[in-house]
Amino acid sequence: MNEDVPLDDGFVQVVRGDITRQRVDAIVNAANSSLIAGGGVDGAIHRVAGPELQEACRPLGGCAPGQAKMTPGFRLPCRFVIHTVGPVWSGGSAGEDGILRSCYRSSMRLAVQHGLASIAFPAIATGAYGFPEARAAQIALEELRSMADLSENLSDIRVVCLNATTFAAFENAMSHLLD
Repeated sequence: MNEDVPLDDGFVQVVRGDITRQRVDAIVNAANSSLIAGGGVDGAIHRVAGPELQEACRPLGGCAPGQAKMTPGFRLPCRFVIHTVGPVWSGGSAGEDGILRSCYRSSMRLAVQHGLASIAFPAIATGAYGFPEARAAQIALEELRSMADLSENLSDIRVVCLNATTFAAFENAMSHLLD
């Protein structure tokens, strides 16, 4: 896969690549509420982490949309996986924006509580959950930038975009935030 030139606004870096290959303290999993391995980003993370990840998720009792829970990373190149459940897009009038904002805030709070220095996010809820990419990118970058200085330790915050379309949505959102 050709990597696009990373975007960096001094708070958040946006890169194109595979989140399961990120060498960071924690990656964020766009999970389902049961925390049972699913498709998309969630399935990829579970496949690379190995069956131990599923076993670590079982006693957590699931996760509500907008919340986050943490497990070890097992066979991933990160120490931890932060699981968060995004909103299913229902047209925008069912509180989806607020739930998505909460996903980023809850994940960042866990990272800070555990003294992490680096974290990588996917484009939460933009796959099977159908959240419009441009809107999701704007929300993600606003939330991550607003929380970037919560901890002196957390110095590497990135969003990892699997494809060119998602990367372009984040590139556009970042350019609007810098205007």
